[in-house]
Amino acid sequence: MEKILRVHRVNDYARYIGAPELHPLVSVIHYDELEHCRHSLNNYDVYGMFIGDETLEELTYGLTTYVLHRHALMCVAPGQIGGKADIGEEIQTKGWALLFDPELLHGSDVERRMSSYTYFSYNTNEALLMSDEQRQTIVALLEEIRKEAAGESDEHTRHILVHRIGLVLEHVARFYALQLSSPSKDKDDLLTRFENLLKRYYSSELQREHGLPTVRYCAQELFLSPNYFGDLIRQLTGDTATNVIRRFLMQRAKELLVSGSTISETAERLGFEYPQHFTRQFKSHFGMTPTEFLKKST
Repeated sequence: MEKILRVHRVNDYARYIGAPELHPLVSVIHYDELEHCRHSLNNYDVYGMFIGDETLEELTYGLTTYVLHRHALMCVAPGQIGGKADIGEEIQTKGWALLFDPELLHGSDVERRMSSYTYFSYNTNEALLMSDEQRQTIVALLEEIRKEAAGESDEHTRHILVHRIGLVLEHVARFYALQLSSPSKDKDDLLTRFENLLKRYYSSELQREHGLPTVRYCAQELFLSPNYFGDLIRQLTGDTATNVIRRFLMQRAKELLVSGSTISETAERLGFEYPQHFTRQFKSHFGMTPTEFLKKST
């Protein structure tokens, strides 16, 4: 069984790798300065943001093994597991890490915005691939945070730390938006693959066992995390993945009704648990009930 380092507090990790303990709720680590850094597979109770300034092989995130490329930034949230399985092995590595305790953010605007930073739930193979300029922006902020955390604490310290961490989070959100919107063949093909997946779902009659297709199911089948998939779809279409699925379902519903299926049969063939649920969604989408639609079509 693999050993896992429990990172209950930020300094649990700093202490393990021999980094300075700067503040009880914030840790900024510059790996280049460490003499005896060690691998660890970590179970996090804190937020973590890691910049790799070299290619690191065979890192683990959940059940996934991946390669992290130069200037890639990856994020973890409380409850997640990540790191290198060869715990205790000494390494020489380059890069930066920012760890911060949810307690630090309590009652702040940054805490209220945390749910909007969906990249904390991305798979690590969906890391932010930063340019040199983007990396410099983040590292400059990390250096400011480190300086503040290492100084004497006063009534302003917490507010300054939270503010600067908020700036890091906003910059990462901006850089991810640029990455998601940048053209690539994989992204161009994604909508086609998404539609074909939905078609296969029904041609294989998976709805009979699993009900309506979900965003999570589609993301997994397309080898993406649900949040990364959802954010990509929003960038490509201006709409949510849930609404794309709903439009597909409603178009299919119209075709089934026009071809002679009853309302109950249509609901069942689409995977709705109850015909009433189907009727409500149909009316919400088209502005009329299935019955009204059939009358209008005849």
